[in-house]
Amino acid sequence: MTYCLGVKLKDGLLAIADTRITSGTDTTSAKKLFVHQGEHGSLFLMTSGLRSVRDKALTYFKEVLQEEGSGYHKLYEAVNAFGKQLRRVSEEDKVALNASGLSFNLHTIVGGQLRGDEEPKMFLLYPEGNWIELTNTSPFMIIGNSGYGKPILNRTVRYESSIREVLKAGFLSFDSTRVSANDVDFPLDVVVYYNNTFSIIEHRFEKKDMEKISSSWDSELKRALDNIPEDWMNVVFDNQKVIN
Repeated sequence: MTYCLGVKLKDGLLAIADTRITSGTDTTSAKKLFVHQGEHGSLFLMTSGLRSVRDKALTYFKEVLQEEGSGYHKLYEAVNAFGKQLRRVSEEDKVALNASGLSFNLHTIVGGQLRGDEEPKMFLLYPEGNWIELTNTSPFMIIGNSGYGKPILNRTVRYESSIREVLKAGFLSFDSTRVSANDVDFPLDVVVYYNNTFSIIEHRFEKKDMEKISSSWDSELKRALDNIPEDWMNVVFDNQKVIN
C-alpha cells in the first residue's frame, strides 16, 4: 500500500508521497514521485500499486519523453502517453501476474503545466489507461491508503486554500495514516508547483525533521478533546444512575 496526495489549488499544485514499500513481511524504502522538467514545461507523477508495473511503465514513459516530450503542448497529451505505456505493460504482463495471484492495479496521479496549458492540471489515471481531471470543486485526491487521512482534508482543504496551509493539512493527513497503518511511512517526498512558473519545487522530509510537528499534533488533538463541552453527555450518564 502507499499514501500519495495530489491537490489542485488557486495558486498551484501540491503533491506528497510516502516511500514505504511492503512485500510480504519485508519493508523497504523507494521513491514514488517522478519529476520531469524541460523547456516545454514541468510535470510530476506518483503511483500506487505493484512496484514492478510502476517501474516498467515509467521506464517506457521516460523513453517516450526523451523522444517525443518536446512535442507535447498540453499535459493531457503526456497523460495519454503514460496511459499508452501502462496499457503496453498490461498487454505484456497482466496474464502472468493474474496467474501468480497478483492484480494489475497501478493508479497514477499526474500533475503539472506544459506551455499550451492555460493553468496547471492534475489527473488521476486508472490501471486501464483512462483518466479523470481534478476540478475546483473536488481539489484533492488520494491513491493508496486513503481511509485514515481523508477526514482532515475534507474538513480543511478548499480550492481557495493557500499551498502553505494545505501542506500542513497534507502532512497531518499523512501522519494520521502513518500511525494507523504499517504500510505507510517516512521519508516523505513533497512537490510544490506555482501557477505559470513551469518549475517544480521538490523536497524530502525525514522522520527526524517532523517529529516535533507530530508530537505537537498529538498534544493539540488531546487538548481539543478535553475542551469539547460535555453537558450533552449527561443524558447518557443520568440514565446509568437511574439503572443503578
